[in-house]
Amino acid sequence: MASVTTGQVQQSGRTPLIAGNWKMNFDHLQAIAFVQKLAWSLKDAGHDFGAVEVAVFPPFTDLRSVQTLVSADKLPIVYGSQDVSQYAPGAYTGDIAAAFLAQLDCTYAIIGHSERRTLFGDTDEIVAAKTAAAVASGLTPLICVGETADDLEQHGASAVPVAQLNAVLDAIPAGTDFVVAYEPVWAIGSGQAATPDQAQQVAAALRTAIADRKGDEAASATRILYGGSVKAENIAGFMRQPDVDGALVGGASLDVDGFSAIVRYQKHVGV
Repeated sequence: MASVTTGQVQQSGRTPLIAGNWKMNFDHLQAIAFVQKLAWSLKDAGHDFGAVEVAVFPPFTDLRSVQTLVSADKLPIVYGSQDVSQYAPGAYTGDIAAAFLAQLDCTYAIIGHSERRTLFGDTDEIVAAKTAAAVASGLTPLICVGETADDLEQHGASAVPVAQLNAVLDAIPAGTDFVVAYEPVWAIGSGQAATPDQAQQVAAALRTAIADRKGDEAASATRILYGGSVKAENIAGFMRQPDVDGALVGGASLDVDGFSAIVRYQKHVGV
């Protein structure tokens, strides 16, 4: 079994990533206003985007507007899609091809979010196919894994997330960047986040799984995020954990001030 030394976030060169998943919120005009306000807020606060990367994930209908704004104003915020089709362009009504997202200068694509898995039937096989499609078009996949309350009771904290990740890793060519987000389904939108120790336990198991399948170098380079009722009041605890490299933020990412405070965790708390 391969192994990887944890607890070396800065030494490994992993840049923390704070990502806001808007889900099905904000039309394109609201998206423009939000991104402008977020950029102004972070600029006024002197945020170093090289120290903590900031990404937003708008609905598909907002992406062109966000692209235009980010490009025209040279904003240091990156963005991505909330999903991607596993298919190449063709007769797939309602789907969005990875190639289309790449043309909109998306950096990331969220794949396998629990809502896609539970509400829309995305299986591990579909998640793997979507990951392969994203990578083929130059997008960085942000792969979501997580367990339900029943999974947690039956299998423990890391078994299901590690199995979900292992089902995807073969779809990622060697040397390809990807991000993993651990989102316990029981915590999403509940107001009850996992504890920092719980997040660290699973993140460490996920990193070991990457080391086993992709090698120590890939494991050390891959960012692992926590998601699930993240807010300004609890972000510091997660970011103190050696294997947690950021957060995938849901509801709190819809409030400019709250999301900005999460992004600036290094400034307002000692980490």
